[in-house]
This record gives sequence, structure tokens and C-alpha cells, in this order.
Amino acid sequence: MNKTVIAVSVLAAAAFAGPASAEKLKATLDAKSEVPATTSSGTGTADLDYDAASKKLSWTVTYSGLSGPATAAHFHGPAEAGKNAGVAVAIPNATSSPVKGEATLTEAQAADLLGGKYYINIHTAANPGGEIRGQVTK
Repeated sequence: MNKTVIAVSVLAAAAFAGPASAEKLKATLDAKSEVPATTSSGTGTADLDYDAASKKLSWTVTYSGLSGPATAAHFHGPAEAGKNAGVAVAIPNATSSPVKGEATLTEAQAADLLGGKYYINIHTAANPGGEIRGQVTK
């Protein structure tokens, strides 16, 4: 009897835990990746987690050395490196580093993210189109 209860408990716990489906992604941000490139000495990194089951994207973006305070930050796409695209997902509260946040993606956004077609842009007053940029990769 005790073995049956333990086995059922273990199976139930495994069923509720679900499969591990988180993807680890990253981006390295710099001025030469902007299109067109900027002369900024700013740099940054982004550590991203994407959970396919919930479609939740979580991030920590860290940056320094910008020409002035960040005015905005976004995920842009779909676009390959060297191409520009519109805002796909806003990164709120990006005026100071580090920036942490999360968003729930649509199916199309998730496909573009995992397909390497999103980039992160940090904007400043001196570079309103983007001062530093980095392509999101696995």
C-alpha cells in the first residue's frame, strides 16, 4: 500500500511540474551594431529567458557608457543583423541600468525571437534612433 501511494505521488508531482521548456537567450549591445552605426562608447548585455509553455519572455538588460541617460529601450523585429525593424516589444523603465522585465509573446513574436530576428535597442536623446544595439541569439 505505501509503495502505491508513493508511486502515485511521484507521478502526480511530475505531471504538475510539466516539461522544462525555458530557452536561454542573450544579446551583446554596442554602437557598431546600430544601423547606421553610432560613435558611442556605450556597451550592454541582455540575459533572456523564454518559457515556451507560458510564452513568457523575461529579461535583464545592463548597459553603461551611453552619451546620456537612456530615453527608451525596445525589442525590435523581425529583422536580421544589419537591418532595421519596428518596435515589437517595449522594455519599460529603461532609464537606469539594470533593467528587468517580462512580457507574454504571441506565437509570431515567439517564432521571430527564437529565429534570431529580434534585436534590442537602447535609445538616448543624442541617438533617438538607437545608440547601442544587439541581436538576440541562443
